[in-house]
Amino acid sequence: MVIEFLTFMIPAAERAHWMEVEERTWSRFLERQPGFVRKRLWVEAGDDDHVHAVIEWESMEHWHSIPDGELAAVDADMGEWMRAGTCRTFEVLRDC
Repeated sequence: MVIEFLTFMIPAAERAHWMEVEERTWSRFLERQPGFVRKRLWVEAGDDDHVHAVIEWESMEHWHSIPDGELAAVDADMGEWMRAGTCRTFEVLRDC
């Protein structure tokens, strides 16, 4: 299993609306992708302005098989709520 760990700067005052748009666009898109397992959104205690998207994939191949054009289209669907994020990748060694 592979974890896609994205971090976005989303001011706390805008978070609820951003999450509504993100749910309609990215969450629905990801749910239709082969190899997608689940996605969770986290906020670190004491840091209300950063949202972390933790996305689980069956494999790196599944994750990277999504065509760039489709990813760009979903970003475009976010409209004014599109935010560039940073991405880190983790491999799950054990799940207890």
